[in-house]
Formats: sequence, C-alpha cells, structure tokens
Amino acid sequence: MTLNKQIIYVTGLPRSGSTLLCQLLGHHPDIYSIGHSSPLSQLLEKIRDFTTESPFLLSQLDVDFDLVYSRMLNGYRGYLNGWFDETDQIFVVDKNRHWVSMIETLNLIDPNFKMLVCLRDLVDVFGSIESQHQKTLLLRFPDRTSPNLHYSRLDTLFKDDGVIGSPLRGIQNLQYITDEKIKDRICYIEFDALVKKSVDVMKSIYQWLDIPHFAFDPNDLEVKPHETDSYYRFKYRHNTYPTIKPSTKHTVSDLIKNNIYKEYAWYYQTFFPVKYEAFTRNGKWT
Repeated sequence: MTLNKQIIYVTGLPRSGSTLLCQLLGHHPDIYSIGHSSPLSQLLEKIRDFTTESPFLLSQLDVDFDLVYSRMLNGYRGYLNGWFDETDQIFVVDKNRHWVSMIETLNLIDPNFKMLVCLRDLVDVFGSIESQHQKTLLLRFPDRTSPNLHYSRLDTLFKDDGVIGSPLRGIQNLQYITDEKIKDRICYIEFDALVKKSVDVMKSIYQWLDIPHFAFDPNDLEVKPHETDSYYRFKYRHNTYPTIKPSTKHTVSDLIKNNIYKEYAWYYQTFFPVKYEAFTRNGKWT
C-alpha cells in the first residue's frame, strides 16, 4: 500500500513558530493545514505498543513473519490515508513536536516524508514559556513543573522527557543521521527569520517542497480557531493573528543563560554559529 497524500510534518521546539508556520502554509491553495497540533504521532506509537504486546499477533509473526510484518506496514499506511480523508488536496500538514523523535519509523512508513523543524534560541524558548507562566501563576503546568522554583522549572522543562528537552533530544539525534536521503527530507526553520522575513522563508519552503510559489500578504493573514489551550493549562498558547507580530525579547537571568549556553553548546554551534562564536570569544562564555 502507498500513501495517497504528501504529508508535511511540522515539528521542533515549543514556542518556535510552528503555529505561525502552519498558518502560513494554510494560505497556499495546494496545502491543507488546519493549524492545530495533531495526536497522530502518539496514536501510531500506541499502535506499535499494542501490537508489540499482543500475544496473538506475536504468534502470527512466528508463523509467517514477512507476511504479517507487511500487513502491519500496510495498516500504518492505511491509518495515515484515512486520517486525511476529509480533503482532496495532496499536500497536508500534520503538526506535533513528537515527530522529530520518530524519524526512523516515519522513514519506513512514509519514505516520501517532508519534515519542517522549527528552531529558536533556547534562551528565548525558555523566556517565552517563563513569561507565559508568570501571566498564569494560579494554573500549574500540565507536566506538573514546579510552580514556585525558577530553577526547578528550568530543569524540568529541559529534562529528556520535558517540553523543551524531548524535542531537543530529537533534534540532536537528527545530527547523527548518515543517510543523505533522509537528511534531504528535513528542513530547519529559524523562528526569527520566519517572523522577520516570512515572505522569503515561505518562498524557500515552497521551493523545497517542490510546489509553485504562492504570494501572501503578511499583514493580511487568515485567522483560524486555535487549538484548545486549556489542555496546556494556558502555558503554551497557540493564538494566531491577522498580521505577523515582532517577536518579544524576554528577560532571562545571566545565570540561566550561561547554564543553557554551556549545556547545549552543540545546538548553538550547529544552528547559531555566529552566537556560538560570540559566546565563546576569548575562551569563555559571556
């Protein structure tokens, strides 16, 4: 079985422009993008968990592994085909931070995948989350991040299964990929560039997707209902606007900045080399 859609997987770090990116992609007449985060990646993981623990299916693999395994692959692809059955458009967008951690499985199920990975300075990511937290102090984080201890929130957000840490580990894992065909299907989108030069960035994305360019006015954007932010306890808002707003620079203490710079030097060296050189000038972090 083959997939009947060209799926554009939008993923990456939180507070890094994925909602805006999906909003802009949705303006293209050839692209179907509802803009909401999707549970599709987690559902596929649940299917794998269920089938792996099913004694009945495992016994069938014992009898004829190749046949049953091909049926499983067809089942995954059939699930994807059914998921986007409501639209006739060939290009469809699915947004979830978890996709970046499923690259190997995704390459098996959808060998023609295209993945857009949203990036941002990690200090700004933390600053954006912290700023929103200060506006909603009476509501706890959905992942029970400490509501009162500043440094504890930093540690929790950046841990391996944290809101920032989990996709960050996925992005780090992408750097170890040696298969050039897979690497060519990954496109990194930097937040500040998307905000400041949205027309140019989208033009390059359309070219990378191999679809015709479509002009849009960044000051006259269609606003769709955003996803249910109560699910995120209003800590990770997903509002869209009729015009692209300049990004806000949030105040983060020098102690936390240096902690992030030192811990994630690989990230800055890979994606923000100019900042990396500034941080390490004269052999010390600044």
